[in-house]
Amino acid sequence: MTSAINTREVEETSAAEDENILRIGQVMTRMRLLTGRRMIGRLAIESVAPGLELSHLDVLDAVRRAEATGEVTVGTVAETMRIDPSRASRIVADMVARGVLRRKASQADARRIIVVLTALGQRLLSEIQAQKFSVIESILADWSAENVETFSLLFDKYVSGYEQVFQARIKETDS
Repeated sequence: MTSAINTREVEETSAAEDENILRIGQVMTRMRLLTGRRMIGRLAIESVAPGLELSHLDVLDAVRRAEATGEVTVGTVAETMRIDPSRASRIVADMVARGVLRRKASQADARRIIVVLTALGQRLLSEIQAQKFSVIESILADWSAENVETFSLLFDKYVSGYEQVFQARIKETDS
């Protein structure tokens, strides 16, 4: 009798876990559809640099993230965004022409050309951050401070795990 009860408990627990995993997958799909419309980026472009394209924001973010680890080249942008170097070069050239990025000689090796954010690029990144903060703040307005903290930690843990899974799969396919 005990083993039947344990089996039933395991099945019920497994069904509840499966339901939770299904719900997470469905919510991820809804989130992807919402972020796929890129409303935050569109609002930022509209208010700071009309005429830019959403792909320009991706390059700005790639430059911002890569700057934390050193100088940024067009190759760095291509690698970070997982695009062809010639495409990255064309996008960077367009952004330089629009005054969002600037090319300059590397301090480590003057033969190397790096790209850096201009004041306009910094303003655009700040506007994106402000738009994102505003949206998140309005969503969390009626949440308790404890719920916000718990969610932020769990969401970070989930996304970090997601990144690790895909980094491992990329390494497998590159091998």
